[in-house]
Amino acid sequence: MYCAYITELKQLRKHSNADRLQLGTVFGNTVIVDLSYYEGQKVVFFPVDGQLGEEFAKENNLLRIKNEDGTTTGGYLDPVKRNIKAMRLRGEKSEGLVLPVESLSKWTDINKLSLGDQITVLDGTVICKKYIPRSNHKKSNNGPKVKTPNLKNKFPYFKEHADTEQLAYNLNAFKPGDTCYITLKMHGTSGRTANAIEVTTKKKTLLQKLFCRPAPAIKEWKIVTGTRRVVLNTFEGGYYGNDKFRQKYHDYFIDKLPKGMEVFYEIVGWVDGTEQTIMGTCSNAKIKDKEVKKLYGDETVFSYGCTPGTSDIYVYRMTMTNEDGVITEIPWEEVKNWCDCLGVKHVPEFDKFLFTTKEDLMERVEKYYDGPDPIGATHVREGVVVRIDNRSSFKAYKHKNFTFKVLEGLIKDSSDTPDMEEAQEIIEEETV
Repeated sequence: MYCAYITELKQLRKHSNADRLQLGTVFGNTVIVDLSYYEGQKVVFFPVDGQLGEEFAKENNLLRIKNEDGTTTGGYLDPVKRNIKAMRLRGEKSEGLVLPVESLSKWTDINKLSLGDQITVLDGTVICKKYIPRSNHKKSNNGPKVKTPNLKNKFPYFKEHADTEQLAYNLNAFKPGDTCYITLKMHGTSGRTANAIEVTTKKKTLLQKLFCRPAPAIKEWKIVTGTRRVVLNTFEGGYYGNDKFRQKYHDYFIDKLPKGMEVFYEIVGWVDGTEQTIMGTCSNAKIKDKEVKKLYGDETVFSYGCTPGTSDIYVYRMTMTNEDGVITEIPWEEVKNWCDCLGVKHVPEFDKFLFTTKEDLMERVEKYYDGPDPIGATHVREGVVVRIDNRSSFKAYKHKNFTFKVLEGLIKDSSDTPDMEEAQEIIEEETV
């Protein structure tokens, strides 16, 4: 879930190419502020990939306003999108927006705000939320738009994907001795398949109706597939008009999963049999980084070694759920063994270690979170995921690199290169 954070501004230093600007550090992110900010100041930090509420942005004069004479006044944010992006400003990284805590004073008593507080809505006003561009929600020409019925009640133990929170904001979740793994963060669309219990009910008999008795429930094990949030009973519809590329993985797992097993995976590459990439593409010229174009060519395509018209899956989590709905997390070493048995790939692993200090953790993360993606090496990697393996429930935290954050912002600004995952969530909100 996206939110803003109450925190302190640290490591203030001069901007290398702007006399009236300073650089600061917040949760390991570089931010750019003017000369009015000072070391240790209490601020509200908005990470990239967020959208400011319209009222909040207007109140704080953050929106770019075009005057009749063609000049612009106000802030730098697009008045419609109001999105926070990673960018370079005069050669220095900008990885979020920092404002004085006083910017929230219209909606709350700022004296009651404590370091670490998370902000989304105050006094009924949206301060910020995750940025999902509505322009990406376009009607597909590949097939009919199909309304998806709500099947969650039919599969009560078919669990949704767990949101992966940002590592930088969750370093206190780690305890000395925790068994940790660093794996690749992959840029694809979520999929999940399980051998789960389907619950249906018979039609009531006349006696049951007369005496107001419930109809008996029928429980059967069945292979079921879903997106991040929705249970699929058809592979028609969806963002591209059909979900046939999901169906082949559903069909593959039939007769392979034991009762109660659920497999969570990323689908990468292309929508099968088409020239449409699963995730958005971007011209590398827009990044204004010659090294990126030199390494990856004119365009970023998140292919992961897939040829056009094909896709692949990479498993990152497995669980077992019994008939009472009790979930057991399968340890990562066993996940890898299961993948070998099932004949599917798992996300690449970089490191295994016991947690000692935050500094040691971040030093390890910084070895692996940047650079060419190890699968195909045709694009920059998204980042890494650090999972804590010795907990009873799934605990994993993501850490993205700067170049990917810039790409992600550019892709979202282009209406013809959607983020399939987020576009599908919009459709699911409207059709479920």
